[in-house]
Amino acid sequence: MSKPFISLCPEITRADALKLMDWLEDECVTRYLSDSRHVSRFIEQVIGRVQLPILTHLFNQGGRFFMAYDQHDVPVGFVRLVKTGTDCEMVLVIGNRDSWGRKLGASTIREGMKLAFFEMRADKLIAKIHVENIRSLRAFERCGFLLESQMPSMKSFTMTSERYLRLLRESSADHDSGIQITEIDKARLTNLLALEHPSAVFELEHEIERAIIVDSYQVAQDVVTMNSRALVQLDDEEVEVAVVYPEEADCSDGKLSVCSDIGTAILGYKEGDAFDWRITNRTRHIRIGKVLYQPEAAGDFHL
Repeated sequence: MSKPFISLCPEITRADALKLMDWLEDECVTRYLSDSRHVSRFIEQVIGRVQLPILTHLFNQGGRFFMAYDQHDVPVGFVRLVKTGTDCEMVLVIGNRDSWGRKLGASTIREGMKLAFFEMRADKLIAKIHVENIRSLRAFERCGFLLESQMPSMKSFTMTSERYLRLLRESSADHDSGIQITEIDKARLTNLLALEHPSAVFELEHEIERAIIVDSYQVAQDVVTMNSRALVQLDDEEVEVAVVYPEEADCSDGKLSVCSDIGTAILGYKEGDAFDWRITNRTRHIRIGKVLYQPEAAGDFHL
C-alpha cells in the first residue's frame, strides 16, 4: 500500500495566510501547539499591514515555513523548520480536520526530513511533542524518530542524518517499487551534485540516496536511466522525453535535464509505474508508459 502523497510548498500566498488563520482559530487544531496564539497574532498583523500577494519572506523570518498540500493540491497543514547551528527543529500541524485519520502526518514528516537533511543540511532533526498528542507521537515514531528526553508534559524525539540515510536506503531495498539507478549513473550524478547548489538539486540527491544501485549490465530494459527516451503520461497528456545531463538539455527536442522537475521525477522508474509529483505550483500524476530507448540495454554507456 503506497504512502499518502504530501508536498511541501515554500511559497506562502495571502490565501494561504487566511487559511492558516482559520486553522489557528480552531481549538482542536491548536490544542497542543504551544505558540499558536503568537502565530495567529503575527499572521493577523501581516494580513492587515501588507497588501502583497506573496508573503513568503515574512513567514520565513527566523526559520523556514512550508504549506503542506495533498495530491489534489488542497492545503492540509504546515511545517516550520528552525535551524540552530547544526540542529533543526520541526513543528508540524495538520490543520484541515477533514484530513485527520488519513495518515498524512507521517507523509508530511518524511517531506520535512527531506528538506531538513538534504536542503538545510541539518545533522539532527528535533521534534518536541506534547505527551497527550498521541497521533503526533505515533507519526514520528512510525518515521523512525527516537525518544531522546522527556518532561512531564513534553517528549523530545530526534532523527540524525546518519540514521535518516540508513532508514531511507533500507526502506527502498525492502520494497519492490523502489527506483533503480545504475552504478555509472550514480557516479556521474554524484559528481554533478558536487558542482550544483544543494538547494537547487536536493530532490535529485534524495532520489539517488533512496535508489537501489544496480550494475549497468543488469538493469532491466524497461527502467528509465540517464539518456533514456521514454513515453511519459503527465496527467492526461502523453509526451516523449529523454533524461539528459544539464549541458545536453533541449526542451524543444524533449531532452530534459535530470535536474528539472520531470527529469528528477522519472529517473529510476520502470514501465507501468505511476506516482504523484509536485512540479512548480501543482501536483502532476505521472505514469511511465514505455521506455523507447535505454543506453544500458543497447550497450551504449560510458563514464
